Amino acid sequence: MLFIEKLTEPVLEKVLELSVDDSQLKYVGTTEEILNGLPDSCIPHVIKCGEEVVGFFLLDFSYSESYEFAREKPCIGLRAYLIDARQQGKGYGVQAVKLLPDYVKSQFLGVRKIYLTVNCKNPIAKKCYEKAGFIDSGELYLGGAAGPQYIMSLNLK
Repeated sequence: MLFIEKLTEPVLEKVLELSVDDSQLKYVGTTEEILNGLPDSCIPHVIKCGEEVVGFFLLDFSYSESYEFAREKPCIGLRAYLIDARQQGKGYGVQAVKLLPDYVKSQFLGVRKIYLTVNCKNPIAKKCYEKAGFIDSGELYLGGAAGPQYIMSLNLK
């Protein structure tokens, strides 16, 4: 069974072993790069199937301070979402994103919306978020290091 939990020291080594396909590296980076210099406003999380760590992501609580498009507050940003390259194709990506709304509502009371950006050259990731209910705003974020990004969001009601 798939579930989400905050990153804890006992699973840190497993998180650092996660990898992404070379074609996705420019969009996400390595978990080591992500965790180095992580601001206090970002809380790292793991995606687990049973006891096995299959993915990782950040919830950014200062997202609206960094991104003008994140207007509806209180909100959070979903960042650095990845499923281990060895675990891809099993549906974990969509399943975990579908778990996210209930998880956020239960752990972080008052959050009304989740925002994210996804690179325009990464249609598989965009499709994953859409399957889980995220809506494309129709606007692009142009400040990404790897090119233009779709702005997507999910209401938590």
